[in-house]
Amino acid sequence: MFIGRDNELKNLNARYNNAHYECAIIWGRRRVGKTELIKEFVRDKRHIYFTAVEGTEQKNIDLLSLAIFNGLDKKVRTVSPVYRTFSECLDYIYEKAQDEKLVFIIDEYPYLAASEKSTSSILQQYIDHKFQDINIMIVLCGSSMSFMENQVMGNKSPLYGRRTCQYKLMPFDFKTSTLFHKNFTKQEQAIIYGVTGGVPKYLLQIKDHRDLKTNIVDNFFSPNSLLFEEPHNLLKQELREPAVYNALITAIATGSSKLNEIATKTHLPTSSCSVYLSSLLSLNIIRKDLPILHKPTSKNTIYRLNDGMFRFWYKFVYGNISEINMGQGVAIYDEIKEQIPSFMSETFEDICKQYLWQENVAGRLPFRFKACGRWWGINPLKKMEQEIDLLAYGIEKGKALFAECKWTNEPVGSQVLDGLIDKASMFDYTEKYYVLFSKTGFKKNVTKRAEGNVFLVDLKNM
Repeated sequence: MFIGRDNELKNLNARYNNAHYECAIIWGRRRVGKTELIKEFVRDKRHIYFTAVEGTEQKNIDLLSLAIFNGLDKKVRTVSPVYRTFSECLDYIYEKAQDEKLVFIIDEYPYLAASEKSTSSILQQYIDHKFQDINIMIVLCGSSMSFMENQVMGNKSPLYGRRTCQYKLMPFDFKTSTLFHKNFTKQEQAIIYGVTGGVPKYLLQIKDHRDLKTNIVDNFFSPNSLLFEEPHNLLKQELREPAVYNALITAIATGSSKLNEIATKTHLPTSSCSVYLSSLLSLNIIRKDLPILHKPTSKNTIYRLNDGMFRFWYKFVYGNISEINMGQGVAIYDEIKEQIPSFMSETFEDICKQYLWQENVAGRLPFRFKACGRWWGINPLKKMEQEIDLLAYGIEKGKALFAECKWTNEPVGSQVLDGLIDKASMFDYTEKYYVLFSKTGFKKNVTKRAEGNVFLVDLKNM
């Protein structure tokens, strides 16, 4: 069953239907569904699908030769020829693409390029002198974010300017993630989204026939599961010095958010800490947050984990690895389950933000906003620090929306609305709208006020 990626699939098919050369670049972190998207795209198309490996040039040429045979010649030949060079492979592909549309995919392209440094230059020459004149679609795919962005699409790459489209695949949003598990309640679906970060491979580990507790124990608190060692494996594949990155991510997951706080907790110089954080930013494991409406400065910049699975793992699994290895997974879950609501507060804020953007695009809000995010800072009226979960301001000046997101077991009451209106009073917008998001609904004293510029949104209706 193929879920999501409708826009990417539609766009790829439109590109395919163009009767000329196309080159698509697809990249994104591991497990995000790049290969599944490509397989779905070429399912009914004439294609060569080659997955490069971390090996020698000759090993990759052998595998490419076999991919050419399986894609083009299996019906007319009994034995797969082995080409001697990458150029010979491209010559044959060029010949076979003369009269009929062909899609040529190189998955994990960074491995092929690493096995022979001239690979990108050779491919560039064939694109310039042969492929641009025929009806072929080339797809280059990779999980190494820095390689794909710098060595394939960067302006110093031989392939710069040869792509005709690009797709950076991100984890699914909450709305799409719910399609994986229809037998769970909306609250359970939200927790699943929170602990998996919306990554397709992780979502697939959650089984509908088991309850939520069993799924979390089996996937995070079991030494035999994929997710038990997943963060360590990802860091080893993408970065050097994984121990340093473990310390950085742990610091952020356990509450350190400013650069100096993270540096202090990890015992790293601030300058070195900043360099390491840049690598995590490039992998989308963390993100920089700035209070909306403020100019960026080092003082108001904070770092947050952008990946829900990493946030859950480093908060609840990393410090309990020894006990989990001793078979104490259920006991560990029972100890941490009371902390899951506080963990979900940040996830719920992200879900609410996604909802506002979806409503904004659909034109179902009182005005169209151009930016939405958290606000924090000093309230000049009260001379104290305050936070607003979400603030969105309009394309038309003078309009703004203020929101509070409450992941609590108690229904939200009018005191939350009063607090939000009070905090919004420090801003001089002429039109102000207020939205309350709640996991468990609303009290009557606030539902009576849900009219005009006050909106109440229950999780079950999102």
